[in-house]
Amino acid sequence: MADLVVGLQWGDEGKGKIVDMLAQNYDIVVRYQGGHNAGHTIVVDNRKIALHLLPSGVLYPHCQNIIGNGVVIDLASLSREIANFGKDKLTNRLFISDRAHIILPFHSVLDRLKETRKKDGAIGTTGKGIGPAYADKASRIGVRMGELKDLAKLQDKLTSHLEELNIVLEAFGENSLQIQDIMSELSKYQEEFLPFICDSTRFLWDAQHLGKKILLEGAQGSMLDLDHGTYPFVTSSTTISAGACSGSGINVKEIDAIIGIAKAYCTRVGNGPFPSEESSAIGKEIQQKGGEFGTTTGRERRCGWFDAIAMKTACKLNGCTQVALMKLDVLDGFEEIKVCIGYHYNGEAIDYIPYDYENVTPIYQTFKGWDKTQGIRTYADLPQTAKDYINALEQLIDTKITIISTSPQRLDSILL
Repeated sequence: MADLVVGLQWGDEGKGKIVDMLAQNYDIVVRYQGGHNAGHTIVVDNRKIALHLLPSGVLYPHCQNIIGNGVVIDLASLSREIANFGKDKLTNRLFISDRAHIILPFHSVLDRLKETRKKDGAIGTTGKGIGPAYADKASRIGVRMGELKDLAKLQDKLTSHLEELNIVLEAFGENSLQIQDIMSELSKYQEEFLPFICDSTRFLWDAQHLGKKILLEGAQGSMLDLDHGTYPFVTSSTTISAGACSGSGINVKEIDAIIGIAKAYCTRVGNGPFPSEESSAIGKEIQQKGGEFGTTTGRERRCGWFDAIAMKTACKLNGCTQVALMKLDVLDGFEEIKVCIGYHYNGEAIDYIPYDYENVTPIYQTFKGWDKTQGIRTYADLPQTAKDYINALEQLIDTKITIISTSPQRLDSILL
């Protein structure tokens, strides 16, 4: 069996801390989708560790870590991350699916060009080539990690692709790409990555047969899902629990606990609808107190109140068995705290997310605030008003809250 950790908002919910906290009880941790546009920040003994492609289990020596077939990989980024962590520490502990797709140099060029041309309609991507890499995958012209085994064959494939691509780049006023430059880049990484490449699906099946405990972790959040998120302001992969099966090879019958991760408030990076956003000083205060700046890009995150409708929807989409509530301490000191419990839409009150989500306005319920929860590790020690808030959220999202985080530190968590 395998357990799953999934984000329930627009990403940046604190999945890294929860996976880090849980990983000590698992044999294998699997990253199943996304690319290096995502980032997990883990704080251990006041030291921040930022992970982008490496699964969060790398911090535990007993854990084996898999980058699954649903991930798109920037070789340079992963190489730096491996070097920073220590390649020797990952020998026999890191495995990369031979079916995972590679982000090639021209993908990031295309990403930035498309965003620039959209101007006011830009999605707000990181410009790291994630979308174009997934587009090539869907178009059946992508390059997979296993193809690094035969560079001569890969060169023939890419030469044909570049003929069409250069026509597009020249139309944008960009310089055409040379196959020699791309192959030089790929050959540089061939020797480094070949020892890590394997059939990760068979690896996981064998591990299941041996009774190994597996933890699956995704990137981004449910509201950025390609199908069920706030399209087109979404990412390019399946971020909900269904993506864990397609991105790892583990079948749906083998998924046991599904742990949804959410902040005690909401944040969003990039453009797109965000009904409970606070554009006032309150939003800035949450941003500063919560350190709401992207792990990967440093971009400011838009901040606002907890959206119970979006959360209940995400819990249903993912089949969550429980929820971890993160960053409760960021709300310390607020006299009043709001929760979005519905939307005004076309002259009526609704409790669902409509197709044209940008046309809703929030309906709020107000809760009394509290002084301090930071660092508290037992439920009994929480202020009563904080308990009231947690209990209300649990009722609104119709899912049990079993973990409460009260600081970025690994041990500052309440387990219910």
